[in-house]
Amino acid sequence: MDVAEKHNMYDVITIGAAVRDVFLVSKEIKLVKSSKFSTGVGECVAFGTKIDVDTFVSTTGGGATNAAATFSNLGYRAAVVCRVGDDRVGKSVLEELADAGIDTKLVRSVKGGETGYSTLLTAPSGERTVLVYRGVSAEFEAKDVPLKSCEAKWFYLTSLGGNMDLSKCIVRHAGKCEAKVAWNPGGKEIAKGYSAFDDVLDHVSVLNMNREEAEKLTKQKTVKGIFKKLSRPGNVIIITDGTKGAQAHRDGQTIWSGTTGAKAISRTGAGDAFGSGFVSALAKKDDLAYALAVATLNAESVIQSFGAKEGILKKFPTAKQVKTIPIKPLS
Repeated sequence: MDVAEKHNMYDVITIGAAVRDVFLVSKEIKLVKSSKFSTGVGECVAFGTKIDVDTFVSTTGGGATNAAATFSNLGYRAAVVCRVGDDRVGKSVLEELADAGIDTKLVRSVKGGETGYSTLLTAPSGERTVLVYRGVSAEFEAKDVPLKSCEAKWFYLTSLGGNMDLSKCIVRHAGKCEAKVAWNPGGKEIAKGYSAFDDVLDHVSVLNMNREEAEKLTKQKTVKGIFKKLSRPGNVIIITDGTKGAQAHRDGQTIWSGTTGAKAISRTGAGDAFGSGFVSALAKKDDLAYALAVATLNAESVIQSFGAKEGILKKFPTAKQVKTIPIKPLS
């Protein structure tokens, strides 16, 4: 991403959700193991009591705005496509994006609509449960994405609430514009199954998912099997696996990256930071190992603060910082 050749061309356009995130942290929140909860663990407080909140943080969130913040911080001309209401929350989201140097001209403000809102109940360990009111970000329509005004070198696509037709339309538009596409699909997109992705994967430069999502999409139980199913000539498949690190695969080459073991205060935004950090680095230097290291450093910086944007890197890491991330070729 060099300086844009056209005045109206962005380096990157991010597309997806915009919400207000509120973090409530309390030592009164307990993690209780029980088969009554779908994950086997419940985040609990004493019923019928008044719970003191030790830390309160309010910030903007949503995949599109979180990714845009990384690109803007690292020197790229970024714009965001999302839906907000014309309420006070929506106006505050737009103000924060503008303050971060992110162009908001492509944002749709829905008249009479309510902006998405998340409350993150956070235990002292950093584990959290998210109560989500998706508001107007729950449903994307074709009119929400002004493709005729979307000129960019990269499109960074996140969840569009399961609207695969629109997602694929954006991917094809990018192909016609000779732009690259990075895609971090959400759960509702992945639930559509592999067949819904198969016909556009040739046009996706970077596909980024966590291991659980990738296994669900491909019905493969090994990372090697996942790569075989999703790989197309020239594209990059990224599989993240929490503290076990991440793997990136392209044209038969697989690179693994570990972590520094940084302690997490909150993991909210880590995935967005990783994906956008990877693409930022890949655009700067076409090297999978370098991109994985930058992505990991960005994610680790984010998890050490409350808020998906607070810890985002302000500049590309130094060579010395990059070397702190364990990197190993697997093939």
